[in-house]
Amino acid sequence: MKPTSLFLALLMLMNISCKEAEENLHPWEDHGWKLAVQAWTFNRFTFEEALETASNLGLKYIEAYPGQKITEESDATTHFSMNAETKNLMRELTNKHDIKIINYGIVAAGSEEEWEQLFAFAADMGIKTIGSEPDPIWMDLIESLVKKYDVQLAIHNHPPPTRYWNPQTVLDVIEGRDSRIGVSADNGHWMRSGLNPIDVYKMLEGRIKYLHLKDMTAFDDMEAYTVPFGTGVFNMREALQVLKETGFKGVITIEHEWDWENPAPKVAKSIEHLREISRDL
Repeated sequence: MKPTSLFLALLMLMNISCKEAEENLHPWEDHGWKLAVQAWTFNRFTFEEALETASNLGLKYIEAYPGQKITEESDATTHFSMNAETKNLMRELTNKHDIKIINYGIVAAGSEEEWEQLFAFAADMGIKTIGSEPDPIWMDLIESLVKKYDVQLAIHNHPPPTRYWNPQTVLDVIEGRDSRIGVSADNGHWMRSGLNPIDVYKMLEGRIKYLHLKDMTAFDDMEAYTVPFGTGVFNMREALQVLKETGFKGVITIEHEWDWENPAPKVAKSIEHLREISRDL
């Protein structure tokens, strides 16, 4: 083989190896999952800083929440009532950091006009799913907006005494509804509530749109807090195996709710743990 040809062949192999190495950094995608971080993890920082951190962590997606200051220079926030100028600012920042806002929550509205505004905002920004804890009186309206805007609505759970802490309540509310109405499943709050997330994942098979995934310091303890994946009491490997077996294809959102001033290293550890498990599944 001529030296030039050998060089080209080696260069091609190097490019393939680099591409494979890059793809292997996101092994969760092999299972049909997207990995995001909830911007609430960085609520002591601006949305711009959250995007920069997410990008540095190698993530492609973020879940925005209403009310986060967007930049240090502006008073504008991520609330869905924002004007066109603020939407353009958010687009500029997400494009700059190559991050997509895939979900938005947890959020609710108090009138027909606000619900319409929320769904219109999500559709305009290319957001796939709204996470919410809606009063059941709005479900007919929500279903019509889901169909109108082709934006999913996922009902979120918090601990008792909140409305949707019991997964059966969620199932009752979404029964018979459009398939784009489902569940935003937070295993950390189930654990605080004394519920086994593995059992609940099975119970909600086919209706989970996205996860808030956490590892916790304790089970059945309202004072439990989040820790990096693999360092708490949650069996992450079993949970992901069950999600795979039950056909979950959606967004896994890391939400770290501890050490607010420096959460990035904990998120990085969680990503690496999730990477290891995803490769083994």
